[in-house]
Amino acid sequence: MSDVEWVIREPHPELRPLITRYIGYRRHGVLSTHRGLPSRHVTLVISLAEPIRFTGMPRPDQSPGRYAAALGGLHTAPALIDQDVVQSGVHVEIDPLGVPVLFGVPAAELSGLVVDLAELGPKNLTERLAEAPTWADRFAVLDRTFRATLADRAPSPEVTWAWRRLTGTGGLIRVEALANEVGWSRRHLAERFRRELGLAPKQAARVLRFERAVTRLRQRRTDLATLAADCGFYDQAHLSNEWRALAGCSPRTWIAEELPFRAHRGAP
Repeated sequence: MSDVEWVIREPHPELRPLITRYIGYRRHGVLSTHRGLPSRHVTLVISLAEPIRFTGMPRPDQSPGRYAAALGGLHTAPALIDQDVVQSGVHVEIDPLGVPVLFGVPAAELSGLVVDLAELGPKNLTERLAEAPTWADRFAVLDRTFRATLADRAPSPEVTWAWRRLTGTGGLIRVEALANEVGWSRRHLAERFRRELGLAPKQAARVLRFERAVTRLRQRRTDLATLAADCGFYDQAHLSNEWRALAGCSPRTWIAEELPFRAHRGAP
């Protein structure tokens, strides 16, 4: 049995094109390994308890580590995190287009990596959040901090357009069509997109389709064949293969780990 607290808030209006939301969390009684799954966001996690213990990284050439605050770039494999009995912290969902504006580096520099926030700044953010007495106060600290760091650096208009179109369609637009809309060749689009965001458009589309399937499973019970058809996979086998590649396990294993109440009634 565990006690769980989640508090979700949108950032200041000035930050909303860059940051989707803040999530404050506090959990007690959970001791397990968590899979940090690929998604459309660059993820910042700041612990208000023990440092975050990464036992497996999205890129095999990066060693496991412990971080008080970690920034994870776009990735196509899971990050494995050992969870303590007591967990508390703040999770920030950042649009990759916002990374150069907030941190002064292209999102591509973070691709597949987990980076110590201390390497990029802002400084002393973890300490300031720990001193704030309420979630509202902590979110206000984040607003003030990020608004003070805004830089006039952004991806090219063409890459911005392509990313917005990809996310808007859930990864279901073909790369050829995307390139035609932008007015670039498919090859040039792939090179610029990867150079600025860290993934090629085809990889980003895979992640977006997978994210849509994860969200659908969290929202309601559904069989995997229907899920595959609804989320743009060829069939259930294609869904399962992509799930193993991106999550490191089968859909049924993930359901048993993340949605045990559903698994106990029989996985879809």
